[in-house]
Amino acid sequence: MPVKVLMPALSPTMTEGTLAKWHVKEGDTVESGDVIAEIETDKATMEVEAVDEGKIGKILVAEGSEGVPVNEVIALLLEEDEDESALDGADTSAADTSAAGSKETKETAPAKEDAPAAASAPAEASQAPAAPVSGGERVKASPLARRIASNEGVDLAAVTGSGPRGRVVKRDVEAAMSSKPAEKKSDAEAAPSAPAASAAPAASGWNPDLTGLPEYEEVPNSGMRKTIARRLTESKQQVPHFYLTVDCELDNLLATRKQLNEKAGDGVKISVNDFVIRAVSLALKKVPAANAIWTDKATLMCKKQDISVAVAIEGGLITPVVRDAGSKGLAEISGEMKALAGKARDGKLKPEDYQGGTFSVSNLGMFGIKEFSAIINPPQGCILAVGAGEQRPVVKDGALAIATVMSCTLSVDHRAVDGAVGAEFMAEFKKLIEDPLSMLL
Repeated sequence: MPVKVLMPALSPTMTEGTLAKWHVKEGDTVESGDVIAEIETDKATMEVEAVDEGKIGKILVAEGSEGVPVNEVIALLLEEDEDESALDGADTSAADTSAAGSKETKETAPAKEDAPAAASAPAEASQAPAAPVSGGERVKASPLARRIASNEGVDLAAVTGSGPRGRVVKRDVEAAMSSKPAEKKSDAEAAPSAPAASAAPAASGWNPDLTGLPEYEEVPNSGMRKTIARRLTESKQQVPHFYLTVDCELDNLLATRKQLNEKAGDGVKISVNDFVIRAVSLALKKVPAANAIWTDKATLMCKKQDISVAVAIEGGLITPVVRDAGSKGLAEISGEMKALAGKARDGKLKPEDYQGGTFSVSNLGMFGIKEFSAIINPPQGCILAVGAGEQRPVVKDGALAIATVMSCTLSVDHRAVDGAVGAEFMAEFKKLIEDPLSMLL
């Protein structure tokens, strides 16, 4: 029976994607780990590896196809001892559990915390049971063998494979079943599985009155833009925002930055944004109550400072994460941010590069924006909007003076963080920015 290769869910928000490119053609032989296709998700373009070995029997979705739903069958893979005749009448429905199309669908799917509940149901239903491990290594078995073993309670690790390179195939599992006494299935196992949840009705969407508009060109919304629109709408509608703004004097920071970059030499160039990330992480250490995430069950007090940093890319923006930023110095933060920003603009970020994050930073200062309020990035409790540093009149010791000042606004989820906590965080942040040497200790 041909193995189904399914459209994988490669990000938490992905319900459909674009099959950007095939790296194989019909008739090609592939092994586990071979790159077979490139999928454009709502976040980036990612490579998809073959999980099983065999021959590409039929490609069902052409490269360049947009809006391919997660778990749609995109190709059929012929197993050992199968030829093209096995493709005749082959079932291409994604509802069967006999195959999985990607490493993600066969191992551990990322949590769909921000995806519609109905969209995640078919993804779970179509996963093949994961192969057990023996001695820390995955047992090689065909999808059909894995399914039969799972249904019949056979331990694949104890089955000797007769397929290529010792691979466990259907006949091996059947032989193992015949050599042990039959066991009665529990009522729960014998009961027919419940049908997958039907898809939720499509949202009505935003369709404003366009009467009277001049001539225009329609630019189709990409998966990324749709995701941004949905998540920000949900955030603004469901998260009770409040805002706190402070003005930070930058002259000491700019002087310190200049000295550090002169001493660092080639390859290291610390930015003001690197100082901001460092100051945010240290302020969160001093005010851990601001490093919080709200859920209906409990408020999650995060123990590490994983800082999501907004990076503008073609067609939208993405927030790669500097992990445990509170334990890293300026040079390390600077190096990580340069690498993450480069991967973001090249579409090479992996899910682990942008998933999670406990607090976000959005900096529009390089565009000359003086001050703005950012929308919270759920499920996080806070996001800091950073404006441009500019010379402004200030009062020092009762006299008028000129200083370089940067306005920063904290958007706060009032369910998770109270006003006093947000104010305490901003006071610590301002202190660190204005005394940059304290960040080097």
